[in-house]
Amino acid sequence: MSTKLVVAGVAAAATVILASASLFTVSQTQQALVVQLGEPKRTIQEPGLHAKIPFVQNVVFLDARVLDVDPPVEQVILADQKRLEVDAFARYRIKDPLKFYQSVGNEMVAEQRLAATVNSSLRRVLGSATLLNVLSKERVKVMSDIKAQVNLEAAGFGVEIVDVRIRRADLPEATSQAVYERMRSEREREAREARAQGNEQAQQIRSRAERERTVILAEAQRDSQVLRGEGDNQAIRILAESAGKNPDFYAFYRSLDAYRAAMKGENTQMVLSPDSDFFRYFNGTGTVTRR
Repeated sequence: MSTKLVVAGVAAAATVILASASLFTVSQTQQALVVQLGEPKRTIQEPGLHAKIPFVQNVVFLDARVLDVDPPVEQVILADQKRLEVDAFARYRIKDPLKFYQSVGNEMVAEQRLAATVNSSLRRVLGSATLLNVLSKERVKVMSDIKAQVNLEAAGFGVEIVDVRIRRADLPEATSQAVYERMRSEREREAREARAQGNEQAQQIRSRAERERTVILAEAQRDSQVLRGEGDNQAIRILAESAGKNPDFYAFYRSLDAYRAAMKGENTQMVLSPDSDFFRYFNGTGTVTRR
């Protein structure tokens, strides 16, 4: 009885081992390649439970999802001789597992080959583009051309390029410093020109204002001389008319002018006889006849 149990146990174990060696599962994120003695026999891209010849065939699992490739930063010379340090990345999918296995073998080698392909395509396409193309709306066409070239070469690896993007495109440090210095020199030159133009305009405004000031002062002096002459003329005419009408009043007015001129200072001293004719209007000897 015990012998039968042992035989049954051995048979069950053999069955389990045989089943585990014959059956395998492909998940939704995978695709598989059945290989017999190093030679691919069939491709499985549908998820589920599948069978193979035990101990003779083995299964190579490949990723069915979109994978990333991140090549190193590449320095590219553009058509206008500008240098750019381009940091790009790509997305790819294994489309033909058999061709992929035969050409590159595994995903690590595929990423290395694709990184080199992406950088070489970047150099070719950007080599015929200018910096303005990279920075303007034409960048979409540039990226489309890069993707087309990478896809053309990647087809030999059994993969499909989903997308290629430039993450960053900068001028090299030395070039950036030179561009910065050139921009600063240009701005300083424009500032000097603006200051020179401002000084020139300020000088023109000052000259025009000084000329207008001189003209205004000359006209004012002319007008004042005219008015003063007219006033003096009227004063002389009035005095002449007064002298003709009342000679005593004219003599009195002339004496007042003489007093004003003689006693102009604050400490004026005069030594005269009290009955001097100069002060006749102070001692009552001089009279003015009213008319």
